[in-house]
Amino acid sequence: IPLEILMLAKTAGAIIMGMANALVPVIMAAFITDLSGMSWAAFIPAVLLIAVVSTFLGLFIAVAVSEVFEAQTFSNFFRFPMMFLCGLFFPIANLPLILKPLSYALPLTYGADILHGAVNGGHVLPLSLDFAVLGEFCAGLFALSLRNIRKSWII
Repeated sequence: IPLEILMLAKTAGAIIMGMANALVPVIMAAFITDLSGMSWAAFIPAVLLIAVVSTFLGLFIAVAVSEVFEAQTFSNFFRFPMMFLCGLFFPIANLPLILKPLSYALPLTYGADILHGAVNGGHVLPLSLDFAVLGEFCAGLFALSLRNIRKSWII
């Protein structure tokens, strides 16, 4: 089996779980509020790409370390700043000037922008740019993970 297929198969479960976890609050919200104004054509692909990029970021971190506990600790180094700098909780425009470039270097920024646009039409960047950047992050993280595996593992 080619290594690429093996890596995709291994990460497919995490991607599916990520999508399922993201859709649970949406299903709960459907019982509380009217979701007819949402752009499902943007929302569902955004959730998929966010799940893929998050999984591939986790894969990249996991293949870069030698112990599981190191991966868990190291992933928090990326996860928590990304959650607070991506514009999910407060607008990027309100960030200090020095943090704005860092915010746009994070993949979740583009996913959060798509979600804002899908839910309330309040996206900052063009949706096509958001999707393209998320796709590039997915491809780049997968390629970097593949390179790290080939470099450090015995194959």
